[in-house]
Amino acid sequence: MKERIVLDTNCLVQIVAKQAQYGFVWDDILDGKIILCVTTEILFEYEEILTKFYGHKVARMVVDMILILPQTEKYDIYYHWSLIVDDKDDDKFVDCAFISGAKYLVSNDKHFNVLANIPFPKIVVLKLADFAERL
Repeated sequence: MKERIVLDTNCLVQIVAKQAQYGFVWDDILDGKIILCVTTEILFEYEEILTKFYGHKVARMVVDMILILPQTEKYDIYYHWSLIVDDKDDDKFVDCAFISGAKYLVSNDKHFNVLANIPFPKIVVLKLADFAERL
């Protein structure tokens, strides 16, 4: 069974580069081995941050690719949990993980550490290296 994940932008930046250490995670997404769960808000952030690292052309190509992949699941968020106290901007990933029923939220951001102590909704956060190891 394919795993459903939400991928934080800091991890996407690390997997899309041609020679990226964890580039095989991006390959698994492209090959349909992983279901990527996104929202419009997440896609906007992907494009914004990827533009800073790789330029607008690459950022647009990556986001367009995500949108056309048959294994991408796009969600609309109607309820905001507001669980990330130190960086409210990260809540969009938590909300997506909850509504999608994602097995993992993959992030290297320490702001998500607070989720380990929250019993509901239970969101499992994995660092990119730990997720890659599971693949």
